[in-house]
Amino acid sequence: MLPALAIASEQASSAHEYDGRAMTDETTTTPPRLGVVTVSYGSDDVLPGLLASIPAAAGGADAVVVVVDNLPSEGDSEGIARRFGATYVPLPENPGYGGAMNAGVAMLPASVEWVLIVNPDVALDAGSIAALVAYGAAHPDAGSVGPLVRNPDGTAYPSARAVPSLRTGVGHALIGPVWAGNPWTRAYRKDSTETPALRDAGWLSGACVLVRRRVFDEIGGFDEGYFMYFEDVDLGARIGRAGYRNVYEPAAAVTHEGGHSTGRASERMIIAHHDSARRFLSKKYPGPLLWPIRASLSLGLRMRGALAIRRARRASN
Repeated sequence: MLPALAIASEQASSAHEYDGRAMTDETTTTPPRLGVVTVSYGSDDVLPGLLASIPAAAGGADAVVVVVDNLPSEGDSEGIARRFGATYVPLPENPGYGGAMNAGVAMLPASVEWVLIVNPDVALDAGSIAALVAYGAAHPDAGSVGPLVRNPDGTAYPSARAVPSLRTGVGHALIGPVWAGNPWTRAYRKDSTETPALRDAGWLSGACVLVRRRVFDEIGGFDEGYFMYFEDVDLGARIGRAGYRNVYEPAAAVTHEGGHSTGRASERMIIAHHDSARRFLSKKYPGPLLWPIRASLSLGLRMRGALAIRRARRASN
């Protein structure tokens, strides 16, 4: 059993105390097909906005909502979850974003066919979840469906990207910081300046993505070896390898504040980002014959991380 799933099992009885109605479905004649899981990390300031936006986004469909708390010692995420009828799952240790999501999905009833994985600092447009579910229901080969993700200023965030390769991913990672418009970064991000259009993607941003529950379970959920960052890249890559599509559906739209939890410890998050990048590339290019490539990538990412940390320190002084 994955660590976070074991934690979720231990938390099951307390979680039912907060939302026994949702988990036992006593008030509905049709078991809920939709689940929404979010992870709080001192998220009191943004969590109410997300939870308040769910009913209109779901288009009237019943949704089981789970709030997993990676920092239960701070704030009142429990009280906020109670107020909105959500199940609250406090974790004794912080397993990272993917681990917490696995714990939340494990709490959903068996009737749930669709899981919206969403950050607490996201506001969902009316009908957005319903549009994602409608596309997925009409296309059985869709393993995940992602919306148009807006930045706070209304511009489109590049939330549907290609799976990083030696060419695009490495070029973006190593050259992007000094040449933002390089061809590798443009290819990796699919250039968000273009008009958003329905299309397949290598992976979809974990800030907000609808995943078919059966597919999520089939591939084992998130890889908990990623503490933060790249867990959504890895999930999308594994969905693709399992024979399913990751689909970008801009008919659904959300707004992502961004940087809510990561801004609390920027230097630590920089390290986590580069550690996760190395993990992903090592998984994608395994074996002794590719060791020189992995070693070169690791050195380049360490240098890039050190440069980013120095810049962050200078900016904070």
